[in-house]
Amino acid sequence: MTSSDSIHSQGSKELSMSSNEDVGRIHTTGENNQFIIIGHRKYLRSELMEAFGGTLNPGLSPPPTHGFANPSPLGLTSFALTTFVLSMYNARAMGITHTNAVVGLTAFYGGAVQFLAGVWEIMVGNTFGGTAFCSYGAFWLSYMAINIEGFGIAAAYGDDSEQLGNAVGFFLLGWGLFTAMLVLCTMKSTVGLFSLFFTLTLTFLLLAGGEFTGKVGVTRAGGVVGVITAMLGFYNGFAGTANHQNSYFVPHPMPLTRTKK
Repeated sequence: MTSSDSIHSQGSKELSMSSNEDVGRIHTTGENNQFIIIGHRKYLRSELMEAFGGTLNPGLSPPPTHGFANPSPLGLTSFALTTFVLSMYNARAMGITHTNAVVGLTAFYGGAVQFLAGVWEIMVGNTFGGTAFCSYGAFWLSYMAINIEGFGIAAAYGDDSEQLGNAVGFFLLGWGLFTAMLVLCTMKSTVGLFSLFFTLTLTFLLLAGGEFTGKVGVTRAGGVVGVITAMLGFYNGFAGTANHQNSYFVPHPMPLTRTKK
């Protein structure tokens, strides 16, 4: 090998080592380390995550910066679906007069899953969400108990259907008062969330009135308003789930109050 070849080879090695060192310099900058600098180039962290397949590729994407996802959509959709089915029964859709087919939903989805969503809300520091979801999860579980013979609740009233109706009426009235209290806590939130709790209050009051009076028309009215409540629950759940990364349709929240800049 000539001396010129040796010098050329040595120069190539130094250039290669210099390039590797430049690429090897990886550090972050910006608010919450949103930018990643590799060598002399600057990348947005979210763009790199998308390039590697997002968070569905563990090991390739960085771990989340928080321990929990948002549990609100889970609580809202479990409430909405159970409310929708029961409300269709109460509205006498397709001639249905017995509501016991909803017991499975009240036990597992509206009850257990929503209660767990409330616990997770408390863990992420959302007092309102935890109070609402844990309470309505317990509502569905208690409603399930009324409709299961093994608990003996309905059987305790024997053939006195009027007394049973009044007892269930007070049960529903109490939940209506509780929901009215929560309405006052949504007056600075969004139109969708306020409308959800407002219509839910009307649903409970109408159903309670139907039990007290024994009039089917009042109960059916409660079922119709309940269906509207369920649709609002689905909307709020979708609004908390959809984003520009997973959907072409992203709801825009409408705040009830305007914050001063």
